[in-house]
Amino acid sequence: MIKVGIIIGSTRPGRNGEAVARWVHDLAAGRDDASFEIVDLKDFHLPHLDEALPPAMGHYANAHTRAWADKIASFDAYVFVTPEYNHSTSGVLKNAIDFLYAEWNNKAAAFVSYGSAGGVRAVEHLRLIMGELHVADVRTQIALSLATDFENFHVLTPAAHHADAVTAMLDELLAWGGALKTLRDTWQAKGMSGTA
Repeated sequence: MIKVGIIIGSTRPGRNGEAVARWVHDLAAGRDDASFEIVDLKDFHLPHLDEALPPAMGHYANAHTRAWADKIASFDAYVFVTPEYNHSTSGVLKNAIDFLYAEWNNKAAAFVSYGSAGGVRAVEHLRLIMGELHVADVRTQIALSLATDFENFHVLTPAAHHADAVTAMLDELLAWGGALKTLRDTWQAKGMSGTA
């Protein structure tokens, strides 16, 4: 079964990301074609990148990096829940992504964003980052407006059409996640890394 991590991309006090991630998880939980787990960056206490060697070398010196690597490696696909800060994603999410390399490779990603413009500019940047990490990102994304999908900019009240879009997004994500899992399994059986 495909395993999907729903990553909360903010650690800010009063963040909206936790409610958004739980909403996505609740919609996904009724499916029987994958398992879903919320991954909260707050639980990993990652400092600013503090590994001496580049992540692509795969030699992690710090316990916090190894714990993060083990968690990310356990998934076949990801849903990134991201705010938009200054036309991009949050610094904490970018930092968490940058800690690792091979653990992301040849997997699939989808995006749920929120902000004054729906967070779409944050997702534009994340798509570029995913390409460098050999992550296939799906086209369908959810863009939640702070003005219309939140009450008083904080209480999540998503428009009804977003639930259908989440279903479509997850359909795409699981198709790509399954295909890439097969690819990874084939390469592993042949002793190939798949990132050369």
